[in-house]
Amino acid sequence: MCLILFSYKQHPHYKLILASNRDEFYERPTKVLHKGTGKKSIFAGQDELNKGTWLGLRQDWKISAITNYRDLSNIKDNAPSRGLLVSGFLRGDEQPENYLNKISKSAGNYNGYNLIVGDKTGMYYFSNIKNKIERIAPGVHGLSNRFLDTAWPKVAYGKRAFEQLIGKEKELPIDRLLKLLNDDKRPPDSELPDTGVGIEWERILAPIFIKTEVYGTRTSSIITIDQNDRITFIEKTFIKTDSGSFDTKIIEFNPNNSGFY
Repeated sequence: MCLILFSYKQHPHYKLILASNRDEFYERPTKVLHKGTGKKSIFAGQDELNKGTWLGLRQDWKISAITNYRDLSNIKDNAPSRGLLVSGFLRGDEQPENYLNKISKSAGNYNGYNLIVGDKTGMYYFSNIKNKIERIAPGVHGLSNRFLDTAWPKVAYGKRAFEQLIGKEKELPIDRLLKLLNDDKRPPDSELPDTGVGIEWERILAPIFIKTEVYGTRTSSIITIDQNDRITFIEKTFIKTDSGSFDTKIIEFNPNNSGFY
């Protein structure tokens, strides 16, 4: 996943509003949003290559998401899958800070990553590049492939547009949030970071929504958790299904019942 925008304990009607894009090679096999088969009711997509995930949650609103840290000069061959850090948190019963303390001991084994984990006790951020656990403060935040709230163009623009869209009303403009995640405008070269991939790839990777022949945005996701713990998880997949249409999955949890369709 290459962009996560979220409002945490800042909106009058929602504890969490999250909008995110996952960018990946089109040929990488992926299972769309589904309910896992284990003892825990985990809802997530799945990387079929290594069986991890980029974003997932449980009905008790235990949630986790990950992005890569982009640095081609420091790639480890045969490093463990970073997506397993997300599913590992969701499958367990550890509180976020305890989980991050545990995995920080092996942080150097992985290629660079940014991990968000949270539950009702709080949300936390950990980058194995910084090797520092940070409690996430209430507010609007953005994460791409550097650090939390690093002002890359897609993060800076995305945060401003996201905050304006969510406003203060109870009714959220879901269609307009998905449209924001579909924004493919490129910023000027003068605003681009230098992450070692060359100017052409910096241009390609700079928009919120990425499109190339082999790599791009595979899914857009919206997660909301309101003040009554009602959860909605929407995932829109941009790889066509057998029927020829794009696939959208929605789950909803109420305090007393849940649905998946």
